[in-house]
Amino acid sequence: MSRNTKINALLLLVVVALAVLPLALGLGDHKEEPFTGSDAEAETAITEIEPDYEPWFSPLYEPPSGEIESALFAVQAALGAGVLAYYFGLRRGRRQGELRARSGAGAQDTADAADTVSPEGAENTENTERAADAETSAPGRV
Repeated sequence: MSRNTKINALLLLVVVALAVLPLALGLGDHKEEPFTGSDAEAETAITEIEPDYEPWFSPLYEPPSGEIESALFAVQAALGAGVLAYYFGLRRGRRQGELRARSGAGAQDTADAADTVSPEGAENTENTERAADAETSAPGRV
């Protein structure tokens, strides 16, 4: 098993634990509405501290029921996850394309060198070697 596979399995296990443990341990049982959002929790805390509190702003759109509100939140989360997945997939695809292009260019150079050493062009190989030797031994050249 590769290192990345182990890390992914561990992360998946942590996510499942975060989802299942609060339900299994009954962490929301003492409340009227268990596992409500932080907005509802904050509103409850504010009204307990200051019963006459008036909010400064009101929502632009108030869904008719909690189910619709949850559905809209789920759609928002799915859109955000889709945008992030698209971005990371695009980056990975570009990186893989660059690696393939680089390895393809290296393979092309090797293929060009193999074409130079062909049976009918053995004379070409000797001329190429002489030219390379002349370049490295020429005075004033580095």
